[in-house]
Amino acid sequence: MSAGRLAGRRALITGAGSGIGAAAAWRLAADGARVFTADFKGAVDRQVDVTVPGANAALVTEAVERLGGLDIVVPCAGVSAFHPLEGHDDAYFDMVMAVNVTAVFRLIRDCVPALQLSAHGRIITIGSTMAQFGDAGLVAYGTSKHAVLGMTRSVAVELGQYGITANCLMPGAIETPMTEPAFTQMPQFKTYWQNKASLGRLGQPEDIADVIAFLASDDARFMSGQGFFVDGGAMQRQ
Repeated sequence: MSAGRLAGRRALITGAGSGIGAAAAWRLAADGARVFTADFKGAVDRQVDVTVPGANAALVTEAVERLGGLDIVVPCAGVSAFHPLEGHDDAYFDMVMAVNVTAVFRLIRDCVPALQLSAHGRIITIGSTMAQFGDAGLVAYGTSKHAVLGMTRSVAVELGQYGITANCLMPGAIETPMTEPAFTQMPQFKTYWQNKASLGRLGQPEDIADVIAFLASDDARFMSGQGFFVDGGAMQRQ
């Protein structure tokens, strides 16, 4: 596709096999970008375990070779599950950090040389409302998303000299394959978040993908180091 506000841009998206990552890939492509997708499984350009040392560097190299460069990086790979603090073992905590934090850091770090060559460098991370709030059973997840927001802000300061922006989206409750088990097992949890949102509904992956496309565009060229709630107004209500 040659038309669109992202025409000629080249994007790398991890976690693109489903949910927000898949929706982002479709939306960026619809806006004219050429997109290289990766995930642990699914119909993507490259299946990869982002927690393996060196995997992100190899992924970036392949994406740059395939696309001829890189302008947009969206680390969407992530994990989330309820896990009470009592009996919360080290292995689970380490796994969440490996996927949600370390892999994001590695991908961003390994993309910097390519982004420095771009006139439209964009890094868009996926945090959560839990990046600024907390909840029972989400100690590991909340910690990881606080880390992603802090990482994004520091990256924005360091890479601004190259014209690269970095922003973090903080979605509320979104209906994805990752959240579906919780909503199915605990219908009251789903109802709670529907009612908590000022708009009276859960979010859809496309709600987040549309904002990703905006941040990737020239319309957001002077926005950097920010965390944006995309939660239907949920966190405005106690």
